[in-house]
Amino acid sequence: MTPIRRWLPALALLLAAALADAAPDRQWAYGPDSTQRLDVYLPARPQGAPVLVMVHGGAWMYGRPDAPNVVDAKVSHWVRERGFVFVSVGYRLVPAVDVATQAQDVARALAEVQRLAPDWGADPQKLVLMGHSAGAHLVALLSADPAQAVAQGARPWRGSVVLDSAALDTEALMQRRHLRMYDRAFGSEPAAWRAVSPTARLAPASLPMLLVCARERRDDSCAQSAQFAGRVQKAGGHATVLPQPLSHSEVNARLGEPGAYTQAVDRFIDTLLAGTR
Repeated sequence: MTPIRRWLPALALLLAAALADAAPDRQWAYGPDSTQRLDVYLPARPQGAPVLVMVHGGAWMYGRPDAPNVVDAKVSHWVRERGFVFVSVGYRLVPAVDVATQAQDVARALAEVQRLAPDWGADPQKLVLMGHSAGAHLVALLSADPAQAVAQGARPWRGSVVLDSAALDTEALMQRRHLRMYDRAFGSEPAAWRAVSPTARLAPASLPMLLVCARERRDDSCAQSAQFAGRVQKAGGHATVLPQPLSHSEVNARLGEPGAYTQAVDRFIDTLLAGTR
């Protein structure tokens, strides 16, 4: 093997690293547990930048805020192309804590982002919350009843993007045939189901929500999203359903890639930031 060929694998790795998305510009702990952290990605000129806060999924039991499908395409689009500050939130996981405590973690993280945003050159009043899967459930729960977040020190935000949750009516979910992971997450007590159900916690002061759903999903999250949106609207709030011809994982990983899907989410976010919803 020639010297050049011998070094080709190493050179390929170096090139891949150079082309990969950058590590977070800052990391910040908002609690004593190692999972309670904020990964912050900053644009080149963040003066007055809007903030997009992302909550990862993982069946409430696993997942990381720095996973490539959580950050890569989103950072490329919203930070590098659009000049947003992007914050990916880590939170404690089941069984170390229950789902209600996870929602409190996300609320506390949100309060910390709002407190620190001016230090990053961002505008805390231009903040949009986003979550996928289990993270989407937590985002919907707080958006349905923002008083939960206010109790943890957060201020109301502009609105939320809910990426393919099938647990929007947690009580109904637990009373029909369901995957075992929901038992591990929500337990067996009806009172606990109700406490973490976005539908049960829905308040007149709910925040605007875009409910993205995956058509290529067997448990029909689109029908669940439509039902929840109808209840939000009946209560006087604003919710829109955005079905996508994607799988559950693709709804997350492909958001931020060029195309109609990302453009539709952009339009919703821009409407929130313009204050017209």
